[in-house]
Amino acid sequence: MITFLSGELLAVQPTRIVLGVNGVGYEIVISLSSFDRLPVRGERVTILTHLQLKEDGMVLYGFLTEEERSLFRLLIGISGIGPKIAMSILSGISPGNFRLAVSQGNAPMLAAVPGIGKKKAERIIVELKDKVGAIEGAEGSREVSPESHILNDASRALISLGYTQSEAQKAVAAAMERAGKKCDVETLIREALKSA
Repeated sequence: MITFLSGELLAVQPTRIVLGVNGVGYEIVISLSSFDRLPVRGERVTILTHLQLKEDGMVLYGFLTEEERSLFRLLIGISGIGPKIAMSILSGISPGNFRLAVSQGNAPMLAAVPGIGKKKAERIIVELKDKVGAIEGAEGSREVSPESHILNDASRALISLGYTQSEAQKAVAAAMERAGKKCDVETLIREALKSA
């Protein structure tokens, strides 16, 4: 899977960019909040990515922060929430405000986002109440260490297996101590599951 791309920003539209990487132009779908923080055309930028396979092709979604990408991945894991709706949410509400709305059960705040009605807002709150803490990274932060990527990916994997957010974080932290900081995501998940 493509985790990130670094290259020259060749074209910019509010919801799409073209990134030139070693002679190849990648079209990447972005949120309006990422669009607002892009450098000027012609400059170099690193975009975190999520590759979505569809029946009629592939779509590459891009994010400037790990927090946005984590939120996107949590959202598309909810029944009835596809990538387009997830990007609409990222365009309509900051990750910090999203976490606040979910943790406080504030459905009207989520329902105010275009494309999200009352029922979807309530479903998001129910599904993500225990998982919203897995969205890491300070808003606007662009530097994410490889170790934090590994911890975050392993935590999300455990959450998808039924762990609560706090259980997943504890299991992953303990597994990291046993396996060492140089381990990969798969090793970390295996170690965490052994101690379950």
